[in-house]
Amino acid sequence: QLQLVESGGGLVQPGGSLRLSCAASGFTLDRYVIGWFRQAPGKEREGVSCVSSRDGNTIYTPSVKGRFTISRDNAKNTVYLQMNSLKPEDTAVYYCAAVGGSQLFSLCVLTPREYDYWGQGTQVTVSS
Repeated sequence: QLQLVESGGGLVQPGGSLRLSCAASGFTLDRYVIGWFRQAPGKEREGVSCVSSRDGNTIYTPSVKGRFTISRDNAKNTVYLQMNSLKPEDTAVYYCAAVGGSQLFSLCVLTPREYDYWGQGTQVTVSS
């Protein structure tokens, strides 16, 4: 059974850092486009970052560019989201999601409806 499990969330002060992990089971992550999304209370789910399956190309939403870094460790079947210089507005539940498998993609998108598989989410709270 294909499963994604996020971890690494928590409470951090403004300016701090967290590293989120997205571990896959039941499939090989390197054949999938992986996206990180977040949803704050009362807001729609938004795309944060994604990495393609063919070339490892990445995309970031403008509000996190320069602060967040997405990476994948194929040996560990895990994708990471390193978050630095965190701000209170980064507070949300963070989800990883996957799409693909049969076809390798050179690009990725930050549209939630394009993704087929989702993790359960991990809470990130940025507050002093």
